[in-house]
Amino acid sequence: MTRSQHARTAMPDLRVEELTVRFGGLTAVGNLSLHARAGTITALIGPNGAGKTTTFNACTGVVKASTGRVWLGEQRLDRMPTPARAAAGLGRTFQRMELFDSMTVVQNVSMGPEAVFSSRRPWGQFFAPSSERREIARRAREAISRCGLENVATRRVRDLSTGQRRLVELARAIASPFRFLLLDEPSSGLDVHETEEFGAVLTRHVAETGIGVLLVEHDMALIADVSTDVYVLDFGRRIWSGPTSEAMTSEVVRAAYLGGEVAEEVLADA
Repeated sequence: MTRSQHARTAMPDLRVEELTVRFGGLTAVGNLSLHARAGTITALIGPNGAGKTTTFNACTGVVKASTGRVWLGEQRLDRMPTPARAAAGLGRTFQRMELFDSMTVVQNVSMGPEAVFSSRRPWGQFFAPSSERREIARRAREAISRCGLENVATRRVRDLSTGQRRLVELARAIASPFRFLLLDEPSSGLDVHETEEFGAVLTRHVAETGIGVLLVEHDMALIADVSTDVYVLDFGRRIWSGPTSEAMTSEVVRAAYLGGEVAEEVLADA
């Protein structure tokens, strides 16, 4: 079995069971259950304030869930602190890009695996063995190549376009030893061409590695192109779930989020 084949078989599903998040008297997420499978891109959509980012925050431990369970494969995560969840293999990007503008592309990408590896051993922030440094460099090179960033690898991130910066953020995530990715509006700020390029890179990465992705996104053309299944939230509750093709024609989804004209336009272009 090759390394890529072994990686595919080892990738876990993400399961969220009866998740509830409350802030005082406000229920931001209410009794949410979802199953995002390895080797696929699952979309989590809904209007602003529906609870999508809060769901991500609860999965990663940034906010504490009131009730519910989060599983990565057979490993239960909701009892773990945030660093331990990342070390277990759950990665995440943010709606607002978290890049270091004064650093180069390769330095930014390398920081992903560096952070995960260093969290796994004592004094990790102060010393890394040579074998680990070589592994970090290899991962960074492969991720930069996968995202088509070789020509800008030594440039500072502040000099790049928004589309290139989004790809740098994706490269940092896929360079890290994560086994499942949560992507929060990764196409925000991109034009149509950049969004298509981003979707192609992401789809190819999932197909080649078998990693699973849960994607929060407002661009319904991207959702239609890359995702297999869709979960729809409204006011913190799941109102619909099913195959992406059915989401585009669901009257429930249209009423809550898309609007008939938007859905028809996406379907016409698909």
